[in-house]
This record gives sequence, structure tokens and C-alpha cells, in this order.
Amino acid sequence: MEKVLFGAGCFWGVEERFGQLAGVVATCVGYAGGTTTDPTYEDVCSKNTGHAEVVQVEYDPAQIDFSQLLEFFWSSHNPTLQHSSQYRSLIGCANSEQAALAHKHLEQLAHSDRYTQPPTTEIVESAIFYPAEEYHQQYYAKHRKGFGKRT
Repeated sequence: MEKVLFGAGCFWGVEERFGQLAGVVATCVGYAGGTTTDPTYEDVCSKNTGHAEVVQVEYDPAQIDFSQLLEFFWSSHNPTLQHSSQYRSLIGCANSEQAALAHKHLEQLAHSDRYTQPPTTEIVESAIFYPAEEYHQQYYAKHRKGFGKRT
């Protein structure tokens, strides 16, 4: 199994989308890309930590490869928008191979006509991941009635 971090807005929705992919064996929401050690949700919301909300995706490369995950990531949000530090577009790579492929994909995306603005996605190699509080984990699955059925 391999792991990667994806930040693409509120981590609840990102986790829900990635968790539905064949080959993704586990997800965990949390924080990465900042300077504060072991931040809480309140810390991240204060905008003083530099962390983004991210999802740690554990996947089986025999069922889904990293390129497929990147394509899904690009198609699941608009990587040209700067919402805030907390909700920024971010890929936290587990190793140099992932980072090289993420940079290659980002460069190709920047030179395509897919968006009118350049992507702002941050690629971080060896990003430190801090799991979020338990009440954030699998949030949509726990609160399905409040959000309606997602397809």
C-alpha cells in the first residue's frame, strides 16, 4: 500500500470523493503544509498555522496508480482558485517519485487549455501529516441524513 495527501477544499468532501475510488483502501482527514506541530481544527481555522485541510489517501497501486489519483484530484476541484491557506490545493507526496510525477502533471496542466488561470497547487515532498480530531473522520458517512445521498 502507498499513501499520498490531497488538499482540495474542505476535507469532508475530499475524503468522501476519494473514498469512493476503487483501489483506495483507507482515508483519514487531517492537516499538512504548515508550521504548527500537532494542530487542532481550531488552530487551523485561526489561519495562523499555515496548514491546509488534507486527506491522507492509502491506496493499492495494483488497483489504482498514482497518475490516476492525480487525474482524479485535478478533476475534483479547480486548482487555480486561491480560497485560503486552509483550503488550498495541495499534494503531499510520500517520496521523490510521487513528487516528480506530481510536478510533471502540474506542468502539463499549466500548459494545457483546461483553465484560464495557472494552477496554484502546492506540491510538498515528505509532508508531515497530522490527523484531525475523530469527529471529522468519515464525516459524511456519519452524518449522511444531514447531507442527502451523494452519488
